[in-house]
Amino acid sequence: MNEQIKVAVDGPAGAGKSTIAKAVAKRLGIFYVDTGAMYRAIALKTLRSNIPIDHEDEVGQMVQETEIVLDHSDARRVFCDGEDVTEAIRNPEVSRAVSKIAAYPIVRERLVQLQRREAERGAVIMDGRDIGTVVLPQADLKIFLTASPEERAYRRWLELYNSGKELSLDEVKQDMQRRDKQDSERAVAPLIPAADALILDTTGLSVQEIVDQIIKLTADL
Repeated sequence: MNEQIKVAVDGPAGAGKSTIAKAVAKRLGIFYVDTGAMYRAIALKTLRSNIPIDHEDEVGQMVQETEIVLDHSDARRVFCDGEDVTEAIRNPEVSRAVSKIAAYPIVRERLVQLQRREAERGAVIMDGRDIGTVVLPQADLKIFLTASPEERAYRRWLELYNSGKELSLDEVKQDMQRRDKQDSERAVAPLIPAADALILDTTGLSVQEIVDQIIKLTADL
């Protein structure tokens, strides 16, 4: 395997991107860059700063003054301006705000720079909405994960439930439908597979089965 391998994993919410990417990173011994967490950190800071999420100029100014760092010894930990926000960025309010904020060109421009800088450090796997199309268009392997809407909503509901957040499955489904629409229709970097991405439907498959498929794909790179 290429010691400087770059793997891009894209797909809609609930498709299993983060879970799969983390597992692949562990198997291959490469660094996992959680780009979604970086956008969530910006959404969290926007909300905490009482900046209306539709005030693009104010959000843009704020992001230029924000430092987001991933803990390289524990890729799950996310720091925003020195504060560990790993748990805070997963609350439903952040989930509802992140798609709109992530669509702002100035936000994406800043975070893409930071994400590419992470990739320059060595072998990495990144997951998000536009890794293969925008962030790492020259990635060695591009995967687009998907799953049925019902399974994606259930996975997201279970994640929230296990973290102590009680929402109905119907609420999660409606929220996911809204996010899918925003992500797919936004003018900047919409959610679409890269032309050379391999599309993997994870419906009914275990994490291990998907990870095994991706590991096989990296063998000849």
